[in-house]
Amino acid sequence: MTTSTVEIRLSPVTRVAVSDDTLAVDLADGRTIAWPLEWLSRLSHATPAERANWQVTGGGAGIHWPDLDEDIGVKGLLAGRASGESQKSLKQWFDERPH
Repeated sequence: MTTSTVEIRLSPVTRVAVSDDTLAVDLADGRTIAWPLEWLSRLSHATPAERANWQVTGGGAGIHWPDLDEDIGVKGLLAGRASGESQKSLKQWFDERPH
């Protein structure tokens, strides 16, 4: 049996837009990656202001939301990985948020 691997071409993040239900990430090579927010635990519970406060990290390889302590890598988005945060960790984060 043979297997093949898929090479993921990384391209730097140029723009991030977060709506009430979608994360859209534009890459320098012209691709746009769109994700449902329900796959991204902390972003799905964030306020519009928290969602809008993002920074490109790692020379364009990732995105960081300082208000949420959330980091998402382009490689994970391209590979189709949803948030790997445990329910325990998410509950602790949610309980510590100002209400």
